[in-house]
Amino acid sequence: MWIRLRQIAVTTADLAQTSADIQSVLGVEPCFTDPGVGIFGLKNVLWPIGTQFLECVTPIQDDTAAGRYQHRRGGDTGYMVITQVSDVAARRAHVDELGIRIAFEMNFPEEGHVGMQLHPADTGGAFFEMDQMTGPTGDEVGGSWTPAGSNWEPYVCTDRVSSIAAAELQSPDPQRLAERWSQIAQIDLGTDSDGHPTIQIDNAMLRFVPEADGRGEGLGGIDVTTVDRDGVLAAARTRDCYVNDSQVALAGLRVNLVDAS
Repeated sequence: MWIRLRQIAVTTADLAQTSADIQSVLGVEPCFTDPGVGIFGLKNVLWPIGTQFLECVTPIQDDTAAGRYQHRRGGDTGYMVITQVSDVAARRAHVDELGIRIAFEMNFPEEGHVGMQLHPADTGGAFFEMDQMTGPTGDEVGGSWTPAGSNWEPYVCTDRVSSIAAAELQSPDPQRLAERWSQIAQIDLGTDSDGHPTIQIDNAMLRFVPEADGRGEGLGGIDVTTVDRDGVLAAARTRDCYVNDSQVALAGLRVNLVDAS
């Protein structure tokens, strides 16, 4: 029973500016705009980072869930941790036992895609999504991923960054939040070198840290495996996204630059 980090979603007030920042700093190319998010009053863009994806959504009408969340967190912000699993039916049974509500259910058999977004009021931290690809390459690392369309591979550019290595969730009580996500993911907690609780999934880490920026509980950051740190930092300075030599700021996220292990 495996679970992989496949996509991180952020929400922004200015899709054009945020897209330009992401593309300039990370050196990635957009691969897809999904018309399906229009039912939520949103517009989006996705960029592949290796075999994973960064998605940015923006409200295009009033009173959307993403817009309300953005308002609560005081601006552009991390929004969703989207995972790929081998067994969504079994995981659905497990979250039902835990009493966790489903915020939105994906059931697109013709596209080879089933999945569920868990209600953030029941999980804490952020939307926690679990998707299964049921097509011929669905179980393969880097296989099909219908949220990014059917032709994303030609747009992969890993000259500057090659993967999303971690998602960082912040909370006034990170241990409590970590225990809840551990219960949902059915993976025991670990601890990183700084003493933060962690969940190690197949291709990435979920890290839980104290909330220290006044923005409350949420998806506060990601780690990206960095191929060309100098290129990232130079572009970040140009786009006014530079924080320090190990971190840039994009779409309301702390983007930590980590070397390949």
